[in-house]
Amino acid sequence: MPTPPPTGPLVTRDTVAAQLRELGVRPGETLLAHTSLSSLGWVCGGAVSLVQGLLDALTPDGTLVVPTQSADLSDPAHWGNPPVPREWWDTIRTSMPSYDPLVTPSRGVGVLPETVRTWPGAERSAHPQTSFAALGPRASEIVAGHATDCRLGERSPLARLEALHARVLLLGAGYDACTSFHLAEYRVPSPLVQVGRPGPDGWETVTEVSITSDRFDELGHDFERDRPVLRGKVGAADARLFPVADAVAYAERWLPLHRPREEEIPSGGDPAPARLSRGPRT
Repeated sequence: MPTPPPTGPLVTRDTVAAQLRELGVRPGETLLAHTSLSSLGWVCGGAVSLVQGLLDALTPDGTLVVPTQSADLSDPAHWGNPPVPREWWDTIRTSMPSYDPLVTPSRGVGVLPETVRTWPGAERSAHPQTSFAALGPRASEIVAGHATDCRLGERSPLARLEALHARVLLLGAGYDACTSFHLAEYRVPSPLVQVGRPGPDGWETVTEVSITSDRFDELGHDFERDRPVLRGKVGAADARLFPVADAVAYAERWLPLHRPREEEIPSGGDPAPARLSRGPRT
């Protein structure tokens, strides 16, 4: 039986750059991108062409930022994709390599972030579970000082992106992937949680604000209804473009009304943030 032809449309580096400019991406701006490569169609050159197209649209004066989360560096007691036997937990905790921004791969956020992470000149932030990588003249400024006990809050790249008037690009990704909404969770009543992970001196536990993307799709629907969001297409993918600051401010008002979370979550039971899944890759 013959192999079916690839599903189109055909997308090239030039296609990406031109359609991003048509959407409203501006030369020299700072862009936080959440992407789904497969949603674009048949991309000639895959993730490399997508990164090149994004950088072409931004020009050398612009900065591209992506989430490079590493959910593997977490407590195996809470893995569910897949779960591992209880008798393995202690060995996993003592054997798991600690975070190294140059070596630790990203997980659960798509192929483009891993491509950006390994791109010449890329810089990556220091948080062992919710890092960001950046390319461009503002990269160092954005990723510097990411506190290891502040996943997505005031001492993370998200707060710097907000201050720099960066915009979010959702490219084939939904609002459940919008990490900017998490910054609002640090500014509204939220429970704390104990988070386990490997550290440079062995297994460690830190107290963190509990974060979850639960109902972010509803939050995004209301945000898009009430606030200006540029919409278009890149290849076959739906694309949305909006300021980080607008998303955070809207979520600060929406979350206490529609998803109050003042109750404490048991130790280690923190729901995962957007696009961050548990457990080793199968």
